[in-house]
Amino acid sequence: MNEHKNIHKSVLGILVQNQPGVLSHVAGMFAARGFNIDSLVVGRTEDPTISRMVIVTSGDQATLEQIRKQLGKIVTVVKVRNYSEEECVERDLLLIQIHCPSEKRTELSQLAGVFRGTVVDVGPRSVTVQLTGPEKKIEAFIDLARPYGILQMARTGVIAIPRAQQIKETPVSE
Repeated sequence: MNEHKNIHKSVLGILVQNQPGVLSHVAGMFAARGFNIDSLVVGRTEDPTISRMVIVTSGDQATLEQIRKQLGKIVTVVKVRNYSEEECVERDLLLIQIHCPSEKRTELSQLAGVFRGTVVDVGPRSVTVQLTGPEKKIEAFIDLARPYGILQMARTGVIAIPRAQQIKETPVSE
């Protein structure tokens, strides 16, 4: 029997107080309990006193529920939402430097264009492409770029917010 059968990816949206030490406290909770973080993105929100963390993690239902409960116990955590359980807009940002002799630039530029990517830097033997979108789109582009030779890449990890029809119309500051 496949023991990974009940493992689910979960995208958590966590509103936290914007103050020093919050990131290490949240990451420390994951480490102390042996939970894995696949990606973690933190940024300011429309309220300067609140930051949004988007954490991608995985586990069975019991593990994911335990993560949610443990996050809720952290004093600086304002709210925890499981974005995997609702309609959300998710994006990942990729910067990828690809080996590209001058005779292949048009071809690679067209490939980037199919994915709505943009060439943002050109060197004598490489190009750098910027691409945003859902994780699957990013992964598909990376797979197609591999035969050219990936020199280096950087990704933001997933950021997400609920779709507009699901947002409570009350501002966070109220």
